[in-house]
Amino acid sequence: MNSAVTINNLHKRYASVHALQGVDFTIARGEFFGLLGPNGAGKSTLINIMAGLTRADAGHVSIQGHDVIRHYREARDALGVVPQELLYDPFFSVRDVLRLQSGYFGRGRENAAWMDELLATLSLSNKADTSIHALSGGMKRRVLIALALVHKPQVLVLDEPTAGVDTELRRMLWEFTRRLHREGVTVVLTTHYLAEAEALCDRIAILDHGRLAALDSKTALLQRYPYRMLCLSVNDPAPALPEALLPLLVMRDELQIKFRLHK
Repeated sequence: MNSAVTINNLHKRYASVHALQGVDFTIARGEFFGLLGPNGAGKSTLINIMAGLTRADAGHVSIQGHDVIRHYREARDALGVVPQELLYDPFFSVRDVLRLQSGYFGRGRENAAWMDELLATLSLSNKADTSIHALSGGMKRRVLIALALVHKPQVLVLDEPTAGVDTELRRMLWEFTRRLHREGVTVVLTTHYLAEAEALCDRIAILDHGRLAALDSKTALLQRYPYRMLCLSVNDPAPALPEALLPLLVMRDELQIKFRLHK
């Protein structure tokens, strides 16, 4: 079994919304995989099914060869998820929630060294005994990352982890994630920052309205569209453009100009 994640003909409905419509792909072990798409494309639904928080209507998902329904203990033990939302327990300190999370996965005192390493790597050591409620938003985000990793999962899902975070935390997160990837952890990243996906991911899947719109290597996807679109909005009608820009012009009206730029 060489697949870290197997998604087979997955369907999910919410009332009249068909959130996932026959999604089917695999993620190889040790891969850095990008999962992209607009809001409402089905990315969060797919992650929730992988994590056992939502049940699919049809199809199946396995993590490291373990079906998320039939072998849910093994599947959840192999998976760590950093969610979009800042979810935390305000009544415990940082170290206490890590101990609790570690215990949920059957880890005991032998995991203490790894918890200390997580605290140090994420610059949380001096906050270890602080109530999570008293932390800043950036520090709470770091705690979520530690919680996802405390049981040493083989597959790590990062659901828009850098949305709204500062430059320092973004840099720290990607350095740590690259280290985990080098050590063999399979990483699944969802992001709206295309530059992040381009810099980090080996392969990329694009979901749109619950369907798999594209699945290919980063290089192959970039070769399909060897240009970038630059859209400029102006407050006043734009003056005449220099002749050198005219071959790049795609669209122009009174308040918007669009260029196609080759990479």
